[in-house]
Amino acid sequence: MLRKVVVIDGGFGSELERRGVLVAVPEDLNLTDGETVRAIHRAYAMADIITTNSFGLNRIKYRGKFSIKEVAEAAISNARAAGKKVFFDIGPTGGMMQPLGTLTFEEAFEAFSEIAACTKELVDGYIVETFSDLSELKACILALKEQTEKPIFATMTFDQSCRTLNGTTPEICAALLENLGVSALGVNCSLGPQELKPVVERFLAVSHLPVIVQPNRGIPTFEDGKTVYSLSVEDFMAPMEEFIQMGVSVVGGCCGTTPEFISQLAKFSGREVEQPEPAFETVVTSSTRRVVIKGARICGERLNPTGKKKLKEALGKGDMDYLAREAIAQEEAGAELLDLNVGVPGLDEPAVMERAAAAVSEATDLPLQIDSSDPKAIEAGIRKYSGVPLVNSVNGEGAVMDAVFPLVKKYGAVVLGLTMDGKGVPRTAEERLAIAERIIARAEEYGIPRHRVMIDTLVLTASAEQPLVKETLKALSLVRNLGVQTALGVSNVSFGLPDRPRLNRAFLAAALQAGLTMPIMNPMDGEMAGTVYAFRVLSGEDEGAEDYISRYAGAVSVASAAAPAPANTTASAVLSLSEAVRRGRKGEARALTEIELQEKAPMDVVNGILIPALEEVGRLYDRGTLYLPQLIAAAEAAKEAFAVLGEKFERKGAGRGKVVLATVKGDVHDIGKNICKVVLESYGFEVVDLGKDVPIECVVQAVQREQPLCVGLSALMTTTVPNMRSTIEALR
Repeated sequence: MLRKVVVIDGGFGSELERRGVLVAVPEDLNLTDGETVRAIHRAYAMADIITTNSFGLNRIKYRGKFSIKEVAEAAISNARAAGKKVFFDIGPTGGMMQPLGTLTFEEAFEAFSEIAACTKELVDGYIVETFSDLSELKACILALKEQTEKPIFATMTFDQSCRTLNGTTPEICAALLENLGVSALGVNCSLGPQELKPVVERFLAVSHLPVIVQPNRGIPTFEDGKTVYSLSVEDFMAPMEEFIQMGVSVVGGCCGTTPEFISQLAKFSGREVEQPEPAFETVVTSSTRRVVIKGARICGERLNPTGKKKLKEALGKGDMDYLAREAIAQEEAGAELLDLNVGVPGLDEPAVMERAAAAVSEATDLPLQIDSSDPKAIEAGIRKYSGVPLVNSVNGEGAVMDAVFPLVKKYGAVVLGLTMDGKGVPRTAEERLAIAERIIARAEEYGIPRHRVMIDTLVLTASAEQPLVKETLKALSLVRNLGVQTALGVSNVSFGLPDRPRLNRAFLAAALQAGLTMPIMNPMDGEMAGTVYAFRVLSGEDEGAEDYISRYAGAVSVASAAAPAPANTTASAVLSLSEAVRRGRKGEARALTEIELQEKAPMDVVNGILIPALEEVGRLYDRGTLYLPQLIAAAEAAKEAFAVLGEKFERKGAGRGKVVLATVKGDVHDIGKNICKVVLESYGFEVVDLGKDVPIECVVQAVQREQPLCVGLSALMTTTVPNMRSTIEALR
């Protein structure tokens, strides 16, 4: 597809520094030194879009002396001095989103809504940049979309592994942003242009929207207390020109770039470029895993309470650990996404759905299918969901579609349509096809393209409706010609008949051949899962049978390779303490620590289990197998274990002196501090624990008051390490 190049301006903060203007709150300059701000904007006037000096302007991060509205209006007025289109610049809040930190989705949403309210009539568009948390980015875009139809450019920041700090890939980012309806998407900051090439290639391979690239002026170094960027204009421009040749159509600069750099980029303004046209695919994601639904993708059914007494009981008691264990078991058995249904009579379904979706997402990174007939429950499950969920479901009734499709559109989801209406399930395949066509057409009227619509042709029981089994299979064959993916609740076919697994497996094989692409099934039935993996080989999807071989090499049969289970099997395996830490299961970690202490001394548990488990988590993180959310979850699980151990340690004397411990300002993750505390107390030291997120002045005051032997400071996040340095300097 042909696009015209649009040029955005360059670094504002680094240009301030180059001009010798050093301030703690750059946004305040809009009111205290507007002429300097306007001068910088005018220096970038060769760009097509000028971005406001407002990156840190939100109620959570901003610590200036004016109101948000005052600064925002001044920032826009100053940017207008360049005589070009003005996009309001929005950066992240600076807080860490739950469950990694304390910032809630709604707090972030309200902060961004405040910005939208006071800028929407004054700007030409928005640039939302330098985000690393997909959930926070989603909150920002939703806040803007609720109040304005102005264009939104959105970028995330990636490292050299092509992941954000939280583990999101360009493909996942593109899927969600495209579905949310932004105008352009891509990458900014992070790295220099050469280092960003793999990220750009991956965006271009999947994006149907204009791709943005705003690199730094290379990877910075620090010399004599100053940030130094080494790339010359020529070194910067060579890869930027290559990006344009590849199909990138929105370019600009980030940290370290100056008007000289943007003046060179401006030569490309208006040039026509050919962007690749990737195929449209049905994609669901979590924040760290992307699943393309095609061929045969297993959706685990074990988080649906229908016919599952223990799950009903767990939901009734609010036992989210049970759901987490079921989710983990299904993932390990081969599920690629999970159906989540919490519809138990008497429960507040929206509230339970919100809690359950969060709990399951913490336990596994498999994408979720939010399964409910209640639009309020659907919204509760998908609003804060970090990724592209699948909504199950709508049907051919107009009122149902009108209730659910706006939610699917707003939150960027994929939707499953059931081939039934107010008259029930049609008896013929042709009638079900007609309903499928009606669902797809109505979705498109709401702006939901057909690749984001799946169709379930509905399974009726062979015991009561035997002739209709063939109609379900025929309907699958007809529907796949509509260019959509398909789903079936496979086990429904065997209700009321003996040896249900045998029927389920036979029906699954027939349905896959007829065009089924997402069986909703029990992945813990090894032979059911084996049927799917075997089909992938026979259909050519599993090239060279690599997945099949890796899963079943050396097995005598599918049954021996993946132990089959009856349809009502639940996750009964007990995690080890080491696995509970690696999985980030706090409740299990506490209980399992108590069990280990029945036979082991506390320090043996520390040295033999907990420390090795944390070291393994660290190695997996370094290898890019685990990402920041899993790292922090593991630390929190270990924290629970150490809380138990702290009560069991034999104190080896007393009066050895006093130690002050604190987790530094900005960091709420205190596993390191807590480990140190437990060990020090066991050896007779008196520990003054100041807690987490401790301001520098509080540490200083405590040291002055307590006069300790030493001070211990901890920080998990690299972003808070500078606060450790500042605290040490203050103590000196």
